[in-house]
Amino acid sequence: MEILVKVLGPIEVTDAEGRPVLVGSQRRRELLGRLVAAGGWAVPLPVLVDDLWEDPPPTAAGTVRTFVAELRRALEPDRLPRTRSHTIETVGTGYALRVPRADVDAHRFEDTLRAMRDALSGQAAGALSEALSWWRGEPYADLGASPWLTAERVRLTELHRQAVELRARAVLDLGRGAPLVPELEAFATAHPWREHAWVLLAHAYYQAGRQVEALASLRDARARLLDRFGLESVDSLDCLERDILRHAPHLTPAPRDEDRLRLLTRTEATGTYTRLRSMSTVARAAAVTGGSNLVLAQEQRAAAAAEAERTEDPSLTARVIAAYDVPTIWTRADDPARSKALVATTRRTLHRLGPEAPPALRARLLATIGLEHRGTRDRWAAEAATEAEQLARELHDPNVLVLALNARFVQSFQRPGRTGERDVIARELIDLSRRHDLPMFEILGHLIKTQVCAARGDTETAQRHVVAAERLATVHETPLVHVLTTAFRTMQLAERSNDPAEVVHAYRTMATGLAGAGMPGVEAGMFPLALLSLRMRHQRPAPTDPALDWGPYRPWVQPLLDLAHGNLAAARQAAAILPTPPADHLYDSLWAVNAHTAILLHDESLATQAHDALSPLRGEIAGGTTAMITFGPVNDILATLDQHLGRR
Repeated sequence: MEILVKVLGPIEVTDAEGRPVLVGSQRRRELLGRLVAAGGWAVPLPVLVDDLWEDPPPTAAGTVRTFVAELRRALEPDRLPRTRSHTIETVGTGYALRVPRADVDAHRFEDTLRAMRDALSGQAAGALSEALSWWRGEPYADLGASPWLTAERVRLTELHRQAVELRARAVLDLGRGAPLVPELEAFATAHPWREHAWVLLAHAYYQAGRQVEALASLRDARARLLDRFGLESVDSLDCLERDILRHAPHLTPAPRDEDRLRLLTRTEATGTYTRLRSMSTVARAAAVTGGSNLVLAQEQRAAAAAEAERTEDPSLTARVIAAYDVPTIWTRADDPARSKALVATTRRTLHRLGPEAPPALRARLLATIGLEHRGTRDRWAAEAATEAEQLARELHDPNVLVLALNARFVQSFQRPGRTGERDVIARELIDLSRRHDLPMFEILGHLIKTQVCAARGDTETAQRHVVAAERLATVHETPLVHVLTTAFRTMQLAERSNDPAEVVHAYRTMATGLAGAGMPGVEAGMFPLALLSLRMRHQRPAPTDPALDWGPYRPWVQPLLDLAHGNLAAARQAAAILPTPPADHLYDSLWAVNAHTAILLHDESLATQAHDALSPLRGEIAGGTTAMITFGPVNDILATLDQHLGRR
């Protein structure tokens, strides 16, 4: 049986499906924890005895052997009697835990931190945000205070601090430090002796447009360090203060040179076809790593397509476009103008190729149209995805079919109430990808399944697909996946927690991960929308912090912001010009917001519209399709609207 061991909090053991494995008493958990802390090395029996007992009884060695036998039975229930254990191995007179490092959260955390010390900023920000989300409290929180345990807690806690600082530095290097301010305020206050924490906080203030507070925090830090530690001057504080005063450009950077992809803009080959197709191929390979790589990959893909079209060779252009087949999970484009230009180029290329185009190539171009022209209700885009799927099935080409299914998934949002269709698509993607070794699209299938199950409120099944997606993502080095699965776990927390502060902190962590993920279509406005969902469910007014960037969702939130400021007339005026929510992942979320607005304003027309829009989603969770935020059951919203409208 494959097991996962968690010690970054209370000791917890689960199987691969997330079901708990009972390991017994505190003594047995402490023995398991001591073997985890050894990092795979054998621990001699005398050492185990001394670590488990302050004053060992005469029977201690035998008791340890009994504990080991009981742990083996718990961790390997299918192992035959008197056969060798593959989980707790006998080494000489001692024992060693033989669980892969990736399956122990503390080891995985250490390995991630080590790997990210020299990584690109975009990659480090996403990976470390995910790693920090594994912490559930003090390491080995359910154990006592043995000397070995105290030392191990100190070691892991220091690594946690280093990870917080390294992740913050990576996010700041991307120029996206504003959401870090609350977290770094708490961190610097809790660790006043860490001068680097004050540097990071001041830098985050500066990127949030709060220069005065940035300078004040530096001066306060300098005073604290002098008063408590006798440090009269700290170079890092002084340098940052000078840079802030002169508005040094590097404080709000574009991606640094070392963060830029080594993507091909020219190759040793002299042919235009080879060079341009290589640009798209390399961009495809780089895009799955996320962060600044994803942004630059998309830019390069668009540049290659545009240059190919200028050659007036439609066959070349088609193959350059088709070489980039990266899965798409979200319905809001990261750069709408770039997507619009690519769709136009693809449609012109299809027209120029005419009916003689190879069916596989035509299918890829049609799928590209379906994928790039998303979040709309344009019938021709849905028809392109449908035709792509028909061609792929006739060709029996799994590589083309997974792309076409992806396009059909994106276009399924044109009408509400198609969760069942997306479920069928996800199942086929997973099955097809497993049979033909297409791991990126297998991950896509699991992520779609997660969204489907989140929309239906089926948390247990969603969790299984999250675990499956994460395992594939670890093997195939796609850190973007962990950003999305962290967001799902934050949504789970929001559903079950009665502590709004805990959920807000989790959503801040989610926002930080999204900030370094290279997906502005997902990131923009998601954090304040998550805060709004939390406040609505706790019957509190909308958050009015001017630092919150509502991004594309501001028109739908504006009436609630006006009400929070006590301006009823402005709220009514904003509600009167509300646009129709787009056909994307946030459709039901925005209609949930509209329903709330209608009830607060006693606006029967808007309430009726919201009721009609949400009715096809009965039985689902408003916001669940995002697998990030929740506005509660649609049935509850409809019942409240019925009551408001005087319906039975």
